[in-house]
Amino acid sequence: MVGRIISGIIDKVVDSLLLKLMRDPYTENLFELVSTTMKVTPLNLMETVFRCEKGKAIGRPFGSTLHMSPWDELKFNPVYLHQLPTAEKQGIKTDITLGPAARKPLRLKIPIIITGMSYGGALSKKAKIALAKASTLAGTATNTGEGALLVEEREEAKHYIYQYHRGLWPHGNKEEFYRLADMIEIQVGQGAQAAASQSTPARNIDAEFREIYGLQRGEDMVIASRLKEVETPAQLENLVRRLKEETDGIPVAYKFGAGHYLEKEMDIAINAGVDVIVIDGAEAGSHAGQPLLSDDFGLPTLYAITRAADHLTRKGLKDKISLIASGGLLNPGHFLKAMALGADAVYIGTIAIMALVYTQFIETVPQEPPTELVLFTGKAKEELDVDLAAQSLANFLKSCVDEMVLGAQALGKESLADVSREDLVALTREAAEITGVDLGYRLHERDARNQIEPLKPLVAKQLIIEAERK
Repeated sequence: MVGRIISGIIDKVVDSLLLKLMRDPYTENLFELVSTTMKVTPLNLMETVFRCEKGKAIGRPFGSTLHMSPWDELKFNPVYLHQLPTAEKQGIKTDITLGPAARKPLRLKIPIIITGMSYGGALSKKAKIALAKASTLAGTATNTGEGALLVEEREEAKHYIYQYHRGLWPHGNKEEFYRLADMIEIQVGQGAQAAASQSTPARNIDAEFREIYGLQRGEDMVIASRLKEVETPAQLENLVRRLKEETDGIPVAYKFGAGHYLEKEMDIAINAGVDVIVIDGAEAGSHAGQPLLSDDFGLPTLYAITRAADHLTRKGLKDKISLIASGGLLNPGHFLKAMALGADAVYIGTIAIMALVYTQFIETVPQEPPTELVLFTGKAKEELDVDLAAQSLANFLKSCVDEMVLGAQALGKESLADVSREDLVALTREAAEITGVDLGYRLHERDARNQIEPLKPLVAKQLIIEAERK
């Protein structure tokens, strides 16, 4: 009886709503929400709401939603008999050396590295420890990010990269910290935020955070737009020299967000004596990057890594200075293509966090997003199972490398480092022009004529005169 009554009520409500949708003028119709949302897009609609609510710059998690690098327009060329595939995949090498010219190069078992993600400014202590453990299990390195050194993180990481950053807190960029590293990364900017200043308000900083960073109660954690005492090429050169002396020659890297002045930035770094260059493309992620900086600044990773590799080759430095690609790289295809275009290794961040929490997302969903397990401000950060998270990420890394090895075998390579642009083909003219890779189809005669360099004006004018005489 009750069921029939409820069913009747629902039927009348639905009928009334449908009749209203069909009869109301479009400009007054509830369906206007659908057409307007389709035009504005759900993302822009929600970010408009956030801006209206806060009245200040908003921070979008994980960077740009735009897929700007045309990775899918490049394909690998499998070999069969004109060149044989590699007989046994077990012998294919996956190891890399970063900073081969350094006194103490950094040698890793795999070319996929965990990028800089800071404690406090982005991630919780448990998340940072899980990343470190995963890097050790997989045979790679982890990076401090733009934050303070965590003793527990360092203890769990076999290979550790210290980011020499733009932070203004007392416990940053000290010799006692970066001497514990296997590589130092001088960071002057990143793909998701360029060199814009950032801060973590004091209200989000607890007692442990303050102690690790050396902050006073009520003091914000501030990241400046410029690296302190490094505002000229000469000052960068002095810093690189000092860091090498103080660390007995571990590699020193230079990281910046990709832009059209890429080669000029590279030249400054090269002249300063760096061992590694890190190019962070526009698709890079961040804990909370402003949409304008993430969507509308910088060069896409594919464009940038191609230009960077070409620049090192022109200078005869490709075998002396290592190149790391970073920004929006998500799967084995992206990683291997980046290496084929000239990268010696790749950084991962966003997808590493996804791999870290994927087995534990049921702890937060549907009430909260899974990232609440790993963010410093996350409501569920204490519920993260560190060992399970570390094993999940390590499994992801091992799986990716296994697929890359199969790819190298199908290309007839003995090492992942042997993959090159000659192993790629472009599906579109744009991809071919961006990368210098061969186009995957033959131009018809008409199209080929259109590709001929235009005639010089004087020559064209002479041809017109001769034609008129005839």
